[in-house]
Amino acid sequence: MAALLGLIEFQYKSALELSDILAQEKQAIANRVSKDIELIAKQKVTLIEQLQTTDERVRRHPDVDSLTTDQELSPLVDKIRELISVCQQENDINGQALQRAQLSFNKLNNMMQQSQGKLGMTYTAEGQTKNVTTLGTNIKA
Repeated sequence: MAALLGLIEFQYKSALELSDILAQEKQAIANRVSKDIELIAKQKVTLIEQLQTTDERVRRHPDVDSLTTDQELSPLVDKIRELISVCQQENDINGQALQRAQLSFNKLNNMMQQSQGKLGMTYTAEGQTKNVTTLGTNIKA
C-alpha cells in the first residue's frame, strides 16, 4: 500500500509541475519568445509521458482498487483528476493562442513581402501566399 501511495504522490507532484509548465508556456506565448516556447514544449511532453508511465504503473498495482476506497488515497486521486482536467483546458487555450500567433505572423510576413515591391503575389490552395516573379512572362510559344 505504501508503494501505491508513493506513486499517487508522485503523480500529484507531476501534475502540479505540468500546471506550472503550462503557466510558463502561456507567458512565453504572450511574449512571443519562440526559444522559450520550444523549450517549454519539450518539458511539457516529458512531463506528460511521465504522467502516462506512472498512470500505467498505478493501473497495474495490486492494490489499485483501494484508490476509490482508501480514505487517504481517494481524495488525492480526486485532486489529481481535477488538476489534470484544468491542465487539459489550459493546454487547449495555449494551443489556440499559438495558432492565433502563427496567423498573425503569417499576415505580417505577407504584408512585409507586399511592401518589398514583389512583382506579384498569389495564393495557394491552402491560403498561403506565393510570390510570382514572372507573372506569365515565361510562356513559350
